[in-house]
Amino acid sequence: MLEKLNQYNIILASGSPRRRELMTQADIPFTVDTTFEVDESYPNTIPTMEVAQYISQKKSDAFPYDICQNDILITADTVVITDNKILGKPTSPENAFEILTQLSGKTHSVVTGVTIRTNNLRKTFSAESKVTFAKLEPSEIKYYINKYKPFDKAGAYGIQEWIGAVAIESIEGSFYNVMGLPIQMLYKQLKSII
Repeated sequence: MLEKLNQYNIILASGSPRRRELMTQADIPFTVDTTFEVDESYPNTIPTMEVAQYISQKKSDAFPYDICQNDILITADTVVITDNKILGKPTSPENAFEILTQLSGKTHSVVTGVTIRTNNLRKTFSAESKVTFAKLEPSEIKYYINKYKPFDKAGAYGIQEWIGAVAIESIEGSFYNVMGLPIQMLYKQLKSII
């Protein structure tokens, strides 16, 4: 499988350092392309569980270059859902505090949608992980925001950081999905197409 992957030009169209880290960890050879803009809005008629897939497809469609015979384009989007509401990336420290307060002491869903595209095939799938947070003190939330500045993260947290170590009581589903890419599922899908 890994030898076969070396015959392809795998393009990860994502600026996420966590996604790059996971692709590297899985020994999947890839290049990164973030040279294009994507409108990540979505109609409010889409069920919350389908939004990540919808946006991953939008990112794939926005890729401005031709997909050649040996190219594999990968796009992804991660959303955090609580009370059937999507919590995006925080816009300010105050907003991050608000988001983490909503997650404190509750179970929420993290859904990552992934689209794989070649010159003759397109596959979109998603993974859901359920994450249970312990009750956080306001001072703990402030400490995390001030030290780790989670403004580029859906749901205002990174599971691989301090908050994951001290606040997450349980995870049902893939840990790596919560980081931003269900890497085992992606590996399995790549195996099925090469």
